[in-house]
Amino acid sequence: MSTTESPKLAGRREWVGLAVLVLANLLISMDISVLYLAVPFITASLEPSSAQQLWILDIYGFLLAGLLIPMGVLGDRFGRRRLLMIGAALFGAASVAAAYAGSAGGLIGTRALLGVAGAILAPSTLALIRNMFQDIAQRRTAIAIWTAGFAGGAALGPLVSGVLLDHFWWGSVFLINVPAMVLLLALAPRLIPEYRDPRPGGFDLLSAVLSLGAVLPVIYGIKSMAQDGVSLVAVLALIAGPLIGAAFVQRQRTARHPLIDLSLFRLRSFSAPMAVNVVAFFALVGFALFSTQWLQLVRGMGPLEAALWSLPGPVAVAFATTVATGVARTVRPAYIVCVGLLITAVGFLVLTQVGVHSNLAVLVGGVVCVAAGLGVALTLTADMILSAAPPERAGAASALSETANQLGAALGVAILGSIGAAIYRTDMEDKVPSGMSPEALHASRETLGGASEVAQRLPEPSGSGLLEGAREAFVHGLNVNAVIGAAVMVVAAVVATLLLRQQAVAPVTAADVSGTPLAESVPESAGG
Repeated sequence: MSTTESPKLAGRREWVGLAVLVLANLLISMDISVLYLAVPFITASLEPSSAQQLWILDIYGFLLAGLLIPMGVLGDRFGRRRLLMIGAALFGAASVAAAYAGSAGGLIGTRALLGVAGAILAPSTLALIRNMFQDIAQRRTAIAIWTAGFAGGAALGPLVSGVLLDHFWWGSVFLINVPAMVLLLALAPRLIPEYRDPRPGGFDLLSAVLSLGAVLPVIYGIKSMAQDGVSLVAVLALIAGPLIGAAFVQRQRTARHPLIDLSLFRLRSFSAPMAVNVVAFFALVGFALFSTQWLQLVRGMGPLEAALWSLPGPVAVAFATTVATGVARTVRPAYIVCVGLLITAVGFLVLTQVGVHSNLAVLVGGVVCVAAGLGVALTLTADMILSAAPPERAGAASALSETANQLGAALGVAILGSIGAAIYRTDMEDKVPSGMSPEALHASRETLGGASEVAQRLPEPSGSGLLEGAREAFVHGLNVNAVIGAAVMVVAAVVATLLLRQQAVAPVTAADVSGTPLAESVPESAGG
């Protein structure tokens, strides 16, 4: 393709193929939050400890974040559609296994397998867009739809699980993945052509191990210290993570075939959106854990009612994404990202006013502001990250983008969840009635769900007193985390504006001169 030719416009097959990719992307994201409303049911059925409960919630995101980079590189080398379909098959099988897990440990294990499958599946969903949509305007629209699917998936998780939990057992929240994965396996060979790097290098297994080793020890250390206080193991884990990360960076500088191109991080148009993604998903997913539990365990709603009151969040994301896509044609990215993050900060400030007996409008209004603001900011980041990388490295670039998303989400659950748990346990020290059994005492001090279960078995007024105290302790943690979220968003808005202020408005009609012709991408027929 010459630099003077107009890029090839995508047709109906590409747009329908995009729908398949977005479906997969939405389910990957949705599985981060799909268990939020199921927590009370899992607690009653499997009786996990508070530590096991957090691992059930976030082991999926940890492994997903840790494995995205090597899986993105594998897609570049061996075929992005091929990895997409392998991941879909494994994701469906792991979903069935999770649905019928019979113990807390079994559920943690199957959630870990889901994380591995999601990491295989995820990078191709964005990388293939880079190849399927060569026109800048079309690609920006396609990535905006992809972003709405990713951000909306995390918000839709509680809605979908609420509807299912109102009629079925908690395992049904996993089985919803199976028909979607079967559909993807049936349609992908017909709609999505294969792409791979025409000059692939070797795969550096040591770099892949180091990339995972840099993430997991840090998360473990944060969780362990929040759960049990300072310990030698937790401190060593927090030290080991950065050290392994430094070894990973050094390996990328010296390896013949590195997993990532470190020179990309010198580009502000790449590194700044990556940082925004981490912060955005830290806030969006981490705080969703509190908002859904407030509706269900503090407000006393059933799963379906709580899910319906969660619906304004994903609607706000979709609306904000549409608006931001239009505004991006004339406004610099720095201003769009800054305004989005500041809207999110306002939402968190509203959430600091949520109490045990607050009007629903306070929580819903705050959540809508948070979701809308992040929808505005995230509209541009994926496009900026993907456009900064050469086309043959689109898989690695999209993996880095999604690693930022998933790592932010996992850190949000781990850090905000652990802070909330620590505040809850501290506040509950003097709110538990005397005369309780050691088991009931432990359950009440561990989680709000546990306290709710115990309160139902206690005589009055001890039961209502315990429940009210537990709700107050939970809301205290929610308010503290809302303050943290607001502060993080303001700092992120300032930093993003400074880093991106020189980034010009991207043209929407000029050819994408950095694009690689289809003939150089080693395409295979759409039929296989």
